[in-house]
Amino acid sequence: MTTLLGCRSLVQEAAALRSGADDPADAVRRTCDRIDAVDPLLQAFVPEPGRRARLLAAARELAAAAPGSPAERPALYGVPVGIKDIVHVDGLPTRAGSALPPEELAGPQAAVVDRLRAAGALIAGKTVTAEFAVTAPGPTRNPHNPAHTPGGSSSGSAASVAAGMVPLAIGTQTVGSMIRPASYCGVVGFKPTYGRIPLAGVIPNAISFDTLGCYATDVAGIALAAPVLCDGWRTGAADGSGRPPVLGVPAGPYLERAGDEALGALRAQREALTAAGYEVREVPVMADFTEIVEQLFTMNRYEVARAHTHWFARHADRYREQTAAAIREGRPIGDAAYEAARERREAFRERLAADGAGAGIDLWIAPAATGPAPADLTTTGSSIMCLPWSNAGLPSLSLPAGRAADGLPLGLQLVGRAGADEELLSWAAGIERALNGTAGDAAA
Repeated sequence: MTTLLGCRSLVQEAAALRSGADDPADAVRRTCDRIDAVDPLLQAFVPEPGRRARLLAAARELAAAAPGSPAERPALYGVPVGIKDIVHVDGLPTRAGSALPPEELAGPQAAVVDRLRAAGALIAGKTVTAEFAVTAPGPTRNPHNPAHTPGGSSSGSAASVAAGMVPLAIGTQTVGSMIRPASYCGVVGFKPTYGRIPLAGVIPNAISFDTLGCYATDVAGIALAAPVLCDGWRTGAADGSGRPPVLGVPAGPYLERAGDEALGALRAQREALTAAGYEVREVPVMADFTEIVEQLFTMNRYEVARAHTHWFARHADRYREQTAAAIREGRPIGDAAYEAARERREAFRERLAADGAGAGIDLWIAPAATGPAPADLTTTGSSIMCLPWSNAGLPSLSLPAGRAADGLPLGLQLVGRAGADEELLSWAAGIERALNGTAGDAAA
């Protein structure tokens, strides 16, 4: 399948709409035409029979209330956005990829949707999620090859941007649910620091890890959306020294979990970045990676089980086996084991931060996934390359960076310091240029 056909970037779309060169109703028609053309195969959006009429009405209402001066129009004026179907949107049911009655899952509109609408965005619809954002995949297919998974659990959001249906989509990450689909689908995925976007109105997976994020085709699109979505965004913030970031490769058992193609791509990416003027240092970290994985899943499964206590008691027979298994794994985990895992996580976070600071690292770089998207629609792939960074609550971003032997995309994961989301995006723009062969120097 041809991807990104006829798709303008988020920056281009927003600029045309804010300037008046384009009209929200025209953006709606393009979006609905594209969904009608490709989504019967890709199944990135939750079906909505009245989508076009709903969106056209919303576009007319938006245009009627728009300020006369383009400069006064909000950042995302008229931009269609896809919303992962664990995020409540007024007027649209939330099913969370499940067979539970939608009325059981109903709730007030999410704060993130309030922010999008205040910024002028139009809600194109709900995007498909793995059931309850755990591991049971939805029907979405990879736009680059429909026989392959798009990743999960934010599968529909990543695929909808990759296939040119919307220029911006919202997803969530608990372990690897933003970064891995971005890598598999060849788009930019951004997971902010834990807690940077409020989770009010989002069905929980594991509350100590759940983080809202977004997809766009490039870093500039993410940089346009991030100030709308994130708390306390420091517009214009960047590293004050003007130097390029020092990049760290996390050598050791973590990196050994990546496949040969991902590691080969990382070597090529390192060479390109070094040639562009970046310093890349190998730093031995996470020697106890097996224990880190065990600690995360102790917390994760405990929290999944508690989040579904009432729903599972009433509707266990409606859950898919992968989700039911995760809930059953978490139920016997006691409070003492959970608290011990929390303490181990805190120690891990402190140790990882100290290792990075001691080595003078500004950004970690690593494969965004273990390899290209598997040719298997019964799985969403492995989240292991995202696991430690999600465990530490750090901001991360996946950049399209090369292709595998089968032609599918590969991604490079950039990981910043906690709370330094602005610096991450600023530096990511230069790294994106370097990987595309358009950078003059690393500090540019």
